[in-house]
Amino acid sequence: MKIVAISGSQVPSNVANSLQAMKAVHALAQLGHAVTLIVPVSERPHSNWNELAAFYGLQQEFRVEYLPSASRRLFFLSAVRCAKSLKPDLLYAWPLQSAALGLINGLPVVLEIHDLPSGRIGPFWFRYFRDSKGNKRMAVITRALKEALANRYGAVLRQSDVVLAPNGVELERFERLPGPSAARRALGLPEAPTVACTGHVYPGRGVDLFVELAKKQPGVWFIWAGGKQEDVEAWKVKTQEIPNLKFIGFVHNAQLPMYQAAADVLLMPYSHEIGISSGLGHSAQISSPMKMFEYMATGRAILASDLPVFHEVLDDNNAVFCPPEKVVAWDGALQALFDNPARREELARQARLDAQKYSWTERAKHILDGFPG
Repeated sequence: MKIVAISGSQVPSNVANSLQAMKAVHALAQLGHAVTLIVPVSERPHSNWNELAAFYGLQQEFRVEYLPSASRRLFFLSAVRCAKSLKPDLLYAWPLQSAALGLINGLPVVLEIHDLPSGRIGPFWFRYFRDSKGNKRMAVITRALKEALANRYGAVLRQSDVVLAPNGVELERFERLPGPSAARRALGLPEAPTVACTGHVYPGRGVDLFVELAKKQPGVWFIWAGGKQEDVEAWKVKTQEIPNLKFIGFVHNAQLPMYQAAADVLLMPYSHEIGISSGLGHSAQISSPMKMFEYMATGRAILASDLPVFHEVLDDNNAVFCPPEKVVAWDGALQALFDNPARREELARQARLDAQKYSWTERAKHILDGFPG
């Protein structure tokens, strides 16, 4: 099938929406579809395929079309025109505007939606997509988001037109990871009990809690891999007196599994409000963090914030939960895990087993199953 995808994300970029779009499109290509991804022209130079593959950890090549546009708003219209000219069997879109305009242009459309429509025109475009005739399907990342959309907008679509599609993981990248000690040696990290967190250091991601835990556990090495350079540098300055804490900074996605493998315990210390690249969204209520699936596939014990949405994937058999922002509780739970290696191994084994349900390719199959009819 010929699929044209539209994303408003910058490529390349290490923000979550760019990573997610590239992983989702990559999975479509891995299934054998002929895929073109249309993205806006950015200030950064265009990357060739080898550079993109290294940056995002990709294997199956697909086409990336950089589309110039006078404004971001006009991009969504121009992208649909470009997509239609390619005569696709399916339009796969993240922007609401492009999904709705795709229906107007007679294209079968899959809309991936990760947050509640925002701003003045977001709700308008969502209702337009919902109410427009045509061959359409919507993929939502969590049950919580699906319920939030229904609560806010009433009946969303026919039940058969809404697919629950949590984010995923490329399982093949996690199949032959070394044990924690070997991974630490490979990365030049100290040989010590290690706690790791990966991802951005936006507000609400638990960096403050992470730092406090490092202070309370001087015999444990704490590493955080990821984040924008300016944010990471600010945290390095703030924490320079803490000897067992290291902010690694940006790591190419292809190299991320090794940093996750270096940990004995992986942390998801999210707050009740989670920051995203554009500010504070509804992530704490509706999110499906990609690192959750990566952590599971790594096969390490996971210590996570006790947020209801995380229980859609994690449970007491594959993770330990702590109340957000309660440092004492996290410190106690972490110490209990280090005191009980058998428990850590049990959690890690079950997490690795459960991760098998969440490959990107299985996700793509589920989204496309029977569509377009």
